[in-house]
Amino acid sequence: MADTIAAVATAMSASGIGIVRISGEDCMDVIHRIYRSKGGKFDIRTADSHTIHYGYIYDGGEIVDEVLVMIMKAPRTFTGENTVEIDCHGGVYAMRRVLETVVKNGARIAQPGEFTKRAFLNGRLDLSQAEAVIDVIQSQNSYALKSSISQLKGSVKTTIEELRSRILYHIAYIESALDDPEHISLDGYSSELRADVEEELAKVERLLSTASDGKMIKEGIKTVILGKPNAGKSSLLNLLVGENKAIVTDIAGTTRDILEEYINLGGISLRIVDTAGIRATDDVVEKIGVGRAKDSAKDADLILYVVDASTSLDENDVEIMKLLKDKKAIILLNKADLPSVVSVDNFVNDVDNSGIGEMTYPIVAISAKEETGMEELEEQIKQMFFHGELTFNNEVYITNARHKAALEETKKSLNQVLDSIEMDMPEDFFSIDLMNAYKELGSIIGEEVGEDLVNEIFSKFCTGK
Repeated sequence: MADTIAAVATAMSASGIGIVRISGEDCMDVIHRIYRSKGGKFDIRTADSHTIHYGYIYDGGEIVDEVLVMIMKAPRTFTGENTVEIDCHGGVYAMRRVLETVVKNGARIAQPGEFTKRAFLNGRLDLSQAEAVIDVIQSQNSYALKSSISQLKGSVKTTIEELRSRILYHIAYIESALDDPEHISLDGYSSELRADVEEELAKVERLLSTASDGKMIKEGIKTVILGKPNAGKSSLLNLLVGENKAIVTDIAGTTRDILEEYINLGGISLRIVDTAGIRATDDVVEKIGVGRAKDSAKDADLILYVVDASTSLDENDVEIMKLLKDKKAIILLNKADLPSVVSVDNFVNDVDNSGIGEMTYPIVAISAKEETGMEELEEQIKQMFFHGELTFNNEVYITNARHKAALEETKKSLNQVLDSIEMDMPEDFFSIDLMNAYKELGSIIGEEVGEDLVNEIFSKFCTGK
């Protein structure tokens, strides 16, 4: 923390602008050694905070680049330390030369995530907000970005602090009563504690209930395309991806292996998997592909069952429909551009007569060739997973696996408090489990974590952040 650190804060690729960030106690002296104003007489150390200055970076007597230098003085900075950002030209060599000059004059290269780590250690961010920084950077859809921004603004922090404050009240009350029983009575206290713990437990369970949505918001919905050979699965994948990723021919069984792509559909991320057509076959390689398709369906969040609406259903369709049981699925009647043999009504009737049971899945008519039906598919996915539009004004979504694990441990501890009350255990038993819950919640915002965990979290960041 005593070192002055520096790194390139933008991508190391050719661009219009590159940013070299410096943070630490000596950063004003570092920039003074290498910066020259246009007139050559201005001492940048005297500059007001949050001002921008035009000039040049010098390495000894050599001009390195023409730059803008932003001065930000502690504590009103991201890291809480004196910070300088040099806006130079965005060539890879230019950025590298500016950084080398900064390091030569008193800074060291920052470790991955060290700027954000300093923001956390200096109290500018709690740990959940720090983790949201990397989530913002890695967001691949509008929902993930909104969720990450909400957490960066402190939505998780505020919720966790509210939970902890009530738990801390009860810990303090029990400890005070045990230390001074003559003045603080615990008579009838169990009923009050039970009511509060049940309320806190309900809040924790509500947070945990968002974790599935949160995981899909962050990582994408694992979507498996199933169907018979030549139903148009690969054509659908190519349409969704926007390029020819899968080989499309009139020959049934072209797709033999799993093909996975990450796509954005109207702000929703889908980890979409194209699979081999499912049918009875003696071909050894195709049989392996069919087996893998069935395995993929078991782990899917969503199955898109592609039906060739220009041909009749058969026993292979019955086999596929069995894979949909207890799954979220959308049935796509493809090839709507051709004369239709399968309609919505007769598809439902055929299914009813197959012995599968009632099919309640949404059915959408599409044409992968004519690129129709995609808007309705998008809307069905939104309704199925997110009940329409997601908002992040009041609702907190748990998108971090570490947070989910801590909440599950909190839930376990609160349930143990209720069990202790039920069994009429001594009050110090309540205090032990309440303290465990308090610590687990604290680990989410960084108040109950060890150095190793902090280092592990920030090691996943890019160097310039």
